[in-house]
Amino acid sequence: MTSALQPDLFDSLKLELRRGCLILAVLAQLKQEHYGYTLRKALADEGLAIEESTLYPLLRRLETQGLLTSEWREEEKRNKRFYRLSPAGETILTDLLAEWNGINRALHGILNRTSHTQKVS
Repeated sequence: MTSALQPDLFDSLKLELRRGCLILAVLAQLKQEHYGYTLRKALADEGLAIEESTLYPLLRRLETQGLLTSEWREEEKRNKRFYRLSPAGETILTDLLAEWNGINRALHGILNRTSHTQKVS
């Protein structure tokens, strides 16, 4: 069965896959201070487009969890909320990156073995 036969299922699984990746990407991007628009642009420039309706609730949740700090400042005659990693966010990002690298290595091994097995049979 392919995703063309079950587009709703594919979309649901793709959303699950992206959810964790977006958290890691947002935390990594916020090593440098950004406001919402520049964060969305930085993520999109790296190939991870994110809707405002997803980004802002995520930023609020990460701030509530103590992983981000924010402050309102005026820039170019507009008030903007700037976000950056908190010290706890930096620690979590380091731990999540180690976890990500472990998962990535394991997945590559599984996919390579599966690919090799399919070629042999």
